[in-house]
Amino acid sequence: MGITKTQHFTEEQNELAVLAKALGHPARIAIIEHLIKVDSCICGDLVNELPLAQPTVSQHLKELKNAGLIKGNFEGASICYCLNEEGFEKIKSFITLINTYLENRKDQCC
Repeated sequence: MGITKTQHFTEEQNELAVLAKALGHPARIAIIEHLIKVDSCICGDLVNELPLAQPTVSQHLKELKNAGLIKGNFEGASICYCLNEEGFEKIKSFITLINTYLENRKDQCC
């Protein structure tokens, strides 16, 4: 039985790919932007913020949570969501690596 292509890459590379894929939809970007704007956990008002049906919003929240970009806690009958700093630290480290490269390259490439 063959190995999957993801096994050819490091654990960090695979984790970053999952995070990037989770960010690859405008609705998920909008959810993250809203969480940043309200600067607190939110419980259910996301459907009013997005032009999407409740099941669709729930699916996007599930994808973000599975990727580790948001956390969800039960409060009564609702789930309250907030950003997960650990997931964004991985993205931040990768962006820092890119920024360092770009600052030091001084137009050495085409």
